[in-house]
Amino acid sequence: MNYRNFIDPSIKASEIGFGAWQLGNAKDWSSMSDDDAIQLVQTTYQEGCTFFDTAPGYGQGKSEKLLGQALSSIRSSVLINTKVGHRADGQPDFTASGIDRSIQESLDRLQTSYLDSVLLHNPPSEFLSSDHIAIKTLASLHEKGIIHGYGASVDTYQDMLLLLEQTETTVIEVLFNIFHQETKEAFQLAKQKGVKLIVKVPLDSGWLSGKYDRHSQFTGVRARWSKDIIERRAMLVDKIRYLANHHGSLTLAALRFLLAHEAVTTVIPGTTSIASWRENAKACDQIMPQHEVLQLYAFFENELKNNPLPW
Repeated sequence: MNYRNFIDPSIKASEIGFGAWQLGNAKDWSSMSDDDAIQLVQTTYQEGCTFFDTAPGYGQGKSEKLLGQALSSIRSSVLINTKVGHRADGQPDFTASGIDRSIQESLDRLQTSYLDSVLLHNPPSEFLSSDHIAIKTLASLHEKGIIHGYGASVDTYQDMLLLLEQTETTVIEVLFNIFHQETKEAFQLAKQKGVKLIVKVPLDSGWLSGKYDRHSQFTGVRARWSKDIIERRAMLVDKIRYLANHHGSLTLAALRFLLAHEAVTTVIPGTTSIASWRENAKACDQIMPQHEVLQLYAFFENELKNNPLPW
């Protein structure tokens, strides 16, 4: 495993982090027992993972609870990122009192007295200003030392710019993968400002693992894709399957593409088994050649820039 600087220089973030949406979340992911979930988290830590991403709405708070149980004895050796703005029951609440309450509940579930970073969870763009109460509340909690870094989880270049230009954000979680490259246009500014970037949806919800094709059927959150979108995604995957020949799998190529960007701090694929964790971790073993990175830039320009895929 390789590591990159996060907020506290004494604890670095593993390049491959642990996306914990799936923990305790049988609705959108395959069922996993609590014991298996705790064992999975602890094993990934033993094998080098130091960065764990969660949110109150993941499994109606159960993701945080399971992480808290798994990490309580090693809390000072790991980084935990959670979010605010959507409660454990799924209801939105970006008020000051709602954020305060959400963070206290997260602290309790995670069995910790502090959080390494807290992000507004996909807020409306108008919230991304230092004058907005949501950002002000996070800034106040940062000053008190309850949270060590703050920012927002966003999907677009425009929202990244708002955060970078209008707030004192120190962390941004951003949608970025081979199929969604628009946000990289703000990476240089983030790097200049020292803002840490967490990459979410790195495998396009599984498509960039190569395991889906035009005949795949989906349930849970993935049922959002229409037949036409499934067909188009399958066509796009076919155009980049050649990368598996160079990297051993499409998954490794997709993750190495992200890690080729110096502005990226950590990448958080969802992890459902130790086998998938180990596969993801191999991405650190090899650097994607610059000519392949440029090929994938050109792929995006030609295939997706003017006709983007819905998430």
